[in-house]
Amino acid sequence: MRTFSNLKGMPVYCNKSAFLLGHVTDLYLSSKGQVFGLIMEGKGLLNRDRFIPIEAIHALGENGVMVEDRDKLLPLQTVKTNDEYIPYDHLHFKSVLTKEGEKLGLLEDVYISEEMETIEAYELTDGFFADLTEGKKVVKASGEPLAISKDAIVIDF
Repeated sequence: MRTFSNLKGMPVYCNKSAFLLGHVTDLYLSSKGQVFGLIMEGKGLLNRDRFIPIEAIHALGENGVMVEDRDKLLPLQTVKTNDEYIPYDHLHFKSVLTKEGEKLGLLEDVYISEEMETIEAYELTDGFFADLTEGKKVVKASGEPLAISKDAIVIDF
C-alpha cells in the first residue's frame, strides 16, 4: 500500500519515448472507493494538464509513474465534466462520519492498493495537537460505497 501524499509530485514518464511527461498533482476517485486515474501537470508551455486513466498506467515505481503511451492521456476537461468521479483535492480535510453519525476525524490521506485499483484505508486527523498526543487514525476501508457531499464523507465502518 502507498499513500496519495507519496504519489503527489511524482514524475510521469512514457515507456515508449522515455520522455518526462509531467508530475502527479491529484487523484480521481469514484464514490465506491475505486481509483479512476491520476491528474498530471503538463511539462512545458504547450503541454496542458492531463488525465491518466488507470488503464494507461504500466507501473508505479519508487521514482516514477510509467505510462504505456502518451496518446492514452486524456484532456483534463473530459474528466471534469463527469460527476461520478471526485478529485482527491475536493475530499482532503472533509469531515468523515460513520453511518451512525459518529465523527471519526478529517480526511488527511488515503492508502491505495499497489495495483491502484481501490482505497484500502483512510488516514484521519483530529488536528495538530491531537495528532501529537494521540497520533493519526487509520481506518480500514470496508469496500462499501461512500456518501460524499460538499459537507462531509460518510463511510461504512
